[in-house]
Amino acid sequence: MTNRRLSNSTLKALPASVAAPRYDRGGVAPGIVHLGVGAFHRAHQAAYIDDCLAAGEADWGIVGVSLRSPDTRDALAPQDGLYALAIRSSIGEELRVIGSILSLLVAPEDPAAVLAALTDQRTRIVTLTITEKAYLRAAGGGLDSTHPDIAHDLANPQMPRTAHGFLTEALSRRRAAGIQPFTVLCCDNLPANGATLHRLLVEFAALRDARLATSGDARLATSGDARLAAHIADGVAFPSSMVDRIVPATTDADRARIAVELGVEDAWPVMTEPFCQWVVEDDFPAGRPAWEKFGVTMVGDVGPFEDMKLRLLNGSHSAIAYLGLLSGYDTVDRAFADPAIRQFVDGLWAEAIPTLPQDAGLDTAGYTAQLAERYSNTALAHRTAQIANDGSQKLPQRIVASALDRLGAGDPPAHLMLVVAAWIAACEARGKTLPEAHFADPIDARLTALGSRPADETVTAIFDLAGFAKDHAHRMTLIDLTAAHLERLRRGGTAAALAALGIGSEKP
Repeated sequence: MTNRRLSNSTLKALPASVAAPRYDRGGVAPGIVHLGVGAFHRAHQAAYIDDCLAAGEADWGIVGVSLRSPDTRDALAPQDGLYALAIRSSIGEELRVIGSILSLLVAPEDPAAVLAALTDQRTRIVTLTITEKAYLRAAGGGLDSTHPDIAHDLANPQMPRTAHGFLTEALSRRRAAGIQPFTVLCCDNLPANGATLHRLLVEFAALRDARLATSGDARLATSGDARLAAHIADGVAFPSSMVDRIVPATTDADRARIAVELGVEDAWPVMTEPFCQWVVEDDFPAGRPAWEKFGVTMVGDVGPFEDMKLRLLNGSHSAIAYLGLLSGYDTVDRAFADPAIRQFVDGLWAEAIPTLPQDAGLDTAGYTAQLAERYSNTALAHRTAQIANDGSQKLPQRIVASALDRLGAGDPPAHLMLVVAAWIAACEARGKTLPEAHFADPIDARLTALGSRPADETVTAIFDLAGFAKDHAHRMTLIDLTAAHLERLRRGGTAAALAALGIGSEKP
């Protein structure tokens, strides 16, 4: 195997079977800063932008920013930001080299460079895929103002750590310089993600305004910056979006296989599926790429699409992950091939579909059929442990919201609440039937501190810790349903829990 790296200098030597950038990367200008430049972004938004650049829209290159780890920068910087996207199906694999990421920054190493990129007048859009937990929400959904990183950013606006701190300081600097605000486009799985991020950023800016007002510095207290919250509330666009593409973790075997196919080494190729979806609210005062030419759905309201994806795809993904882990399956396709889990997912969809908007023209039958095909893709090896991460942050919008809507309509959410119980049981199985650190959750330390308790006490404590259905009239009903499921899982495993729903346990 060659030890040459993928780079601008080796592009022309790639095999003809590999699709590669045919545009002049040196002539591309940065127009987008992306926070959270992980595998999903590189399989999704960066691929769409690559299409735009190939069509001649040369002012929309991406500056990628890692808010925590230097790993992506360290892998891709020697490759001039290039990487292979492996599009895998059960019948084969296609390789495509993506060239839309022009540079990569690591925020903890050089926050000033990140702020400079955000303040650059060429930057007209800031996109984010920082995962749900990085939005630092309190149990009620508002900003967790007690979080140490929020406190740090309020005290040190020139040296931020969080997305909130970087965005707010950059918008302040742009305002002071007379530069139009960038549009903030959230691409994470949050309910009404644009509106959610807008609210959080306004809350953060208001805390910053209040700090300035009480700082004792009359110049600062009377400056326009002291009213930054109002500027962000009224003058910055935060369109919502819905993203969808399965992106399993890259393995060393993937790297080795792709190096052979490319003829050069790629330190961090990305695996994905053929399916790709992006639905975006069309609100971009500073301009945007012509995404609609390349399959992006531009809409006035992303809500119905977002709800369908969260409740049918993400909800069933979590179900497959936790039931799969408890049943000994390490990938989605293997878990979904289990007839009992497959039947359970059908029941889950049957409960969730009536909670979706019925007048939005959603094709739920076609969508779930498409999901079933995607889950059966044997080439992806999408690990159940990867999906299992951060359940306390994901389950409220994926599962609990549907369950509350079901109860509000007078219908039981039995399948839905088994997913929550399976998450708890999978957490309890770590260090026993599952490896100790098989997956992680932001409240792991507090989960461990609970110790061994009866099912009803465990579930009540976890609902309190995670803030599930807080202050809702149906909260105790959800707790009771979850506790009953958890008791069955503890006593008889997934077979007993599924049997209580009338589902057999036969395996292929």
